[in-house]
Amino acid sequence: MDGYGILDSCDFQLLLRYNAASSKEKDVVFLNLRKIKFDSSPGRYNPPLPRDFVHTLVLKLGYGNDCFVCNGLLAVYARGFSDLVSAHKVFDDIPEKGLVCCWTSLIAGYAKLGQCEEALQLFLFMVRDSLRPDDETMVSVLSACSSLDIENYEKWAKILSEFEGNCGSNRFGFDAVNTVLVYLFGKLGKVEDGRHIFNKISAHGKTRVILWNVMIGAYVQNADALEALSLFRQMEDYNSYPNHVTMVSVLSACAQIGDLELGVKIHDYMKSKGWKGCLALNRNLNTTLIDMYCKCGDLKRARDVFGGMFTKDVVSFNVMIMGLAINGEGHDALSMFFKMQDVGLIPDAGTFLGVLCACSHSGYLEKGRHLFADMSQQFFIYPKLEHYACYVDLLSRSGCIQEALEVVMSMPYEPNGFVWGSLLAGCVLHKKLEYGENISKMLIRADPENSAGYVLLSNAYASDRRWGDVSELRCFMKEKGVKKQLGNSWISIKGTVHEFLAGSPSHPQIGLILDILDQLSVKMKLVLQFLKCCRSNW
Repeated sequence: MDGYGILDSCDFQLLLRYNAASSKEKDVVFLNLRKIKFDSSPGRYNPPLPRDFVHTLVLKLGYGNDCFVCNGLLAVYARGFSDLVSAHKVFDDIPEKGLVCCWTSLIAGYAKLGQCEEALQLFLFMVRDSLRPDDETMVSVLSACSSLDIENYEKWAKILSEFEGNCGSNRFGFDAVNTVLVYLFGKLGKVEDGRHIFNKISAHGKTRVILWNVMIGAYVQNADALEALSLFRQMEDYNSYPNHVTMVSVLSACAQIGDLELGVKIHDYMKSKGWKGCLALNRNLNTTLIDMYCKCGDLKRARDVFGGMFTKDVVSFNVMIMGLAINGEGHDALSMFFKMQDVGLIPDAGTFLGVLCACSHSGYLEKGRHLFADMSQQFFIYPKLEHYACYVDLLSRSGCIQEALEVVMSMPYEPNGFVWGSLLAGCVLHKKLEYGENISKMLIRADPENSAGYVLLSNAYASDRRWGDVSELRCFMKEKGVKKQLGNSWISIKGTVHEFLAGSPSHPQIGLILDILDQLSVKMKLVLQFLKCCRSNW
């Protein structure tokens, strides 16, 4: 439209009303000004006006120095039209830049267009001017951070760390900068560094839910569910209360460790606190609930949540399909695949990953072959590495080792540990050791620090009574410094989750646990002796 937006005559009248309004009325008019709608097809009774006309009118009416009106124009340019040149010109011409919303609109505009570093620079200028970023500002800043290239995470963590040391007496700026640092450290996998920064934030700063969301989210992203849940329980101590973003992270933590009890409590909490409307309409929250229930093995509750959703999208169907797949309900997963198409939704790459997983877990070899072919031929979705890995897993589980090898050799990706691991597991399952040794070498080459390849091959040798080969393989592992990964498990008792590592004395009550195990062992031996005596007397 050559730089023109459409403002109808009602919006024009709104500006005239602003001219005649009292100071209190101006606030109301300004709020409406920010909600101006832009439409390329104007209504019959509302003839369009070009946006430049409105800008000119604002200046002619003498409101070029009015911060509220100028912020409305800035928001229109930055958020409505993504015209950052005009938005920045309006911003530069505002004589008093003390309104946080002016900065927020411009930061949001840069973040929306993916100009992340410009958004972060503005954020730093804002803090340097001793302004207090509000929650809307922080959402836009974190949105900008999420779009940074991986190599820029380290760069901005360093810039913000240096800047944070110069915040002086600006406590609010100090807290805002540290919130962004927590987020960046989480993305870099440096969760402990992020927690150290989190602990430095003021008590007032810890009342803001966005800080807790960032720290809890960092723990969840880095697979430290126990710390995420521990932190969640501390929120109320700082008069901070969870929102739907918090709940998504906490439910994801429950899914990671299979804590169904806590997941159900959180779901019940949301229903009891008047979140029913949010639960019905928030697809992201519902999808996370479905994922949590499926990973905890409660398909009934997962189906109930799915059935109660007001609207369903491809992502919610994908999560339900994958949930059914990992729980061995392959038939229902495939039914869901066809149902989503019946309601007009088009499967994507995530959908096919779910149905291929369903075929693999349920042994549907022919259906899996057809779906893998249909993926590219009918739906024009070209398989990624994870699709090939799932398909190879299906073929290997079904004993089609040669066919699986042919797929691996022909795929346009370098096979990873999961691909070779699936093949090796299939060789062990179907006792095809003639393939196993070479595949094991390929697995070790692809993932040399992972003990899974060595363990699978060792088990295969042991099942074939090749004890010399087992001993030789273990010596080789020792020489290379490869250690078998410890098994771990969790159990929830009275709301507290306890983690156990195989062979590790790390649990704080390990002494008491070992004493009870010894007592149980003595009792079991006595029962066994009693049964032997009874049997001999028969």
